[in-house]
Amino acid sequence: MKELFATLHPEGWAAPRGYSDGIVASGRFVFVSGQVGWNPETAAFESDDFAAQAERALANVAAVLRAGGADPAQLVRMTWYVTDREAYLAARGPVGVAYRRIMGSHYPTMSLVIVAGLLEPRALIEIEATAVVPA
Repeated sequence: MKELFATLHPEGWAAPRGYSDGIVASGRFVFVSGQVGWNPETAAFESDDFAAQAERALANVAAVLRAGGADPAQLVRMTWYVTDREAYLAARGPVGVAYRRIMGSHYPTMSLVIVAGLLEPRALIEIEATAVVPA
């Protein structure tokens, strides 16, 4: 695969863990709207467990990427919206395992935002993403 982007890391900064400080890219953009941790075929939540919803949300992001002709290795940006900081922190281990299984070892730029709630009342996490693929 042709390299379409390069990660940015300012000199002297501590190494990021689980994300990139910045990315410069060129190509065709694929934008993924916020994906929650539900079954996309039924629009029903199958679990109220944070790690399970995060895994499903990541799988949903990956499915939309594939529909746009992209794959997780081409991600340049992700924003995670989380309703419970403590639930996220407690689930970091299993979420990291699910991330690496679904997205691989590529870490795009990421932000995690703690929010009061999401549109879907049972949603604990929503993830939106951007990928860049060859034009």
